Formats: sequence, structure tokens, C-alpha cells
Amino acid sequence: MGRLTTHVLDTAAGRPAAGLKIDLYRLGPDPILLKTVTTNADGRVDGGPLLEGAALEEGSYELVFHAGDYLRGVSDALPSTLFLDVIPIRFGIASAAEHYHVPLLISPYGYSTYRGS
Repeated sequence: MGRLTTHVLDTAAGRPAAGLKIDLYRLGPDPILLKTVTTNADGRVDGGPLLEGAALEEGSYELVFHAGDYLRGVSDALPSTLFLDVIPIRFGIASAAEHYHVPLLISPYGYSTYRGS
């Protein structure tokens, strides 16, 4: 059964990014907000996958990570205007039968992502 998961790690602090808000959209002519979640102490989402089974369809999606709010909450040493604030990651689901894991590694001045396992 296919599923979509995510995990956020704060590479500057060397720990999971707890309390980071994430919006999940299905893209199309009019993007649809599917859900809003917040990461737990492990940087993951409680309650299982973001999408799974029949809810995971082939197509284009976007995860919007509200990194600025998280970063402001964990550091007083950042400038008032952040270099990174909202991080959108657009990706495609080619097979609804597969596991798509979209991890995010963040710091105040950079981020990376990849298709994980």
C-alpha cells in the first residue's frame, strides 16, 4: 500500500525539528489543501502517514514547511528578516502503490531534501 511521509531535521542544532507546521496540497488548476500538521519531538508527524491507501493518488503535490516560525522559536540570534521562511517542496507521485518519503534538512541559511525510504 502506498503512503506519503515526511521527517524534518534541524541540522544547525543537530536534532529533530519539533513543532514545525506543514501544509500538504494536491496541485492542479486550483490547489487543494489536504491537511495541516505539526511535527512531534522526533520531527515526524503523529497519526501515521500524511496520505496512504486510496487517499494517495498519482499526481503533483506540495509540502509547505513553515520553517521561519520554527527557527524563530528555537533561536534568538536570528535577524528579524529571515533568509528562509516558508519552504515549498513540489513533487510528483508516479505510483500510488509506492512509499514516498520527503525529508527536509533545515538550518537558518539552507535546506535540502530528497526522496527517502
